Amino acid sequence: MTAKPTVSVLGTGIMGAAMARNLLRAGHAVRAWNRTPDKAEPLAADGAYLAATPAHAVRDADVVLTMLHDGPAALEVMRQAAPALRPGTAWVQSTTAGIDGVRELADFAGQHGLAFYDAPVLGTRDPAEAGQLVVLAAGPEQGRDTVTPVFEAVGSRTVWTGEDGGAGSATRLKLVANSWVLAATTATGEVLALSEGLGVDPQDFFGLIAGGPLDMGYLRAKAALVLEDRLTPASFAVTTAEKDARLIVEAGERHGVRLDVAAAGAERFRRAAAQGHGDEDMAAAYYASFADPHGTA
Repeated sequence: MTAKPTVSVLGTGIMGAAMARNLLRAGHAVRAWNRTPDKAEPLAADGAYLAATPAHAVRDADVVLTMLHDGPAALEVMRQAAPALRPGTAWVQSTTAGIDGVRELADFAGQHGLAFYDAPVLGTRDPAEAGQLVVLAAGPEQGRDTVTPVFEAVGSRTVWTGEDGGAGSATRLKLVANSWVLAATTATGEVLALSEGLGVDPQDFFGLIAGGPLDMGYLRAKAALVLEDRLTPASFAVTTAEKDARLIVEAGERHGVRLDVAAAGAERFRRAAAQGHGDEDMAAAYYASFADPHGTA
C-alpha cells in the first residue's frame, strides 16, 4: 500500500500516457486502461497495472483521471466503469469536453456520488512528458487534498478557477487559451504556405521579425516542424485540434460571439485531416493551403 492516492487513468494516448508515467514517478499506484490495449502496454514496464476494462481500472482507485478524445467518449467510458465506482471517489476530468460536455459529465458524477473536478490541462506532448503541464481546475474545496498530489505529479502549476466543476469555469478558460493556440498555429501554416507560393524564403521572414514584438517562440517552433518535416510523432494531433476548434466555435455561438478565425481554423484542420495528415502534429494544417496534399499549389 502507498500513502499516495491510487489513480486510475482512463485513456493513455499522447497526453494520458505521459501523465500516467509522471504519476508513477511520483510514487502513485496507477491502474491504466485504453480502448486500444497496445497503447497502454508500454506503461506496464513503468509499473502500471493494465486493466482489461474501465470497471476493472477504477476498482479500488482513490482518483479516476480521464484523458479521452472528447466529452461523449469520456461519458461512454465512465458508464462502462460505473459498476465499480465507489461513492466519494474523486474524478479528475482532463478531457477538453466543451461547456455542454462538462455539464453532462458533472451530472453523471452527481448521479454516482463522485467528487467532480473539471481539470483540463494546458500543454502538449513535451510538457506532458516532463510533468510541466498547467492544470486548470474547478471543484469542491473539500477533497482537494486528494487530487492535489495528482495535479502536482502531472503539472508545474495548478490554477483554481472555482468550486463548482459542473459550471465549467476551468473548461471556459481552457477554450479561451486554446483559441489563441489554434489561431497562432493556423497563422503559422499560412505564413509558410504564402512564402512558398510567392517564392519567399521563410528565413527572410523570420529575420525580418527577429527580436521584435511580432516574433514569438511558438511561431518558430511550429514552423520548424513543417520546414524540417518533423510532424510525427504529434505533440497535438490535427484531428484533436479540429475537435477543439469546433468546441470553441460552438461555445462562442452559444454566448453570442462570432469567431471567424476559429471557424476557418476548424475547416483548415478538417482539410488537412482529409489529405491524410490527421495523426500528424497540428502544424500540418499547413497542407490545407494546397490542393495537392504534398504541399504544392
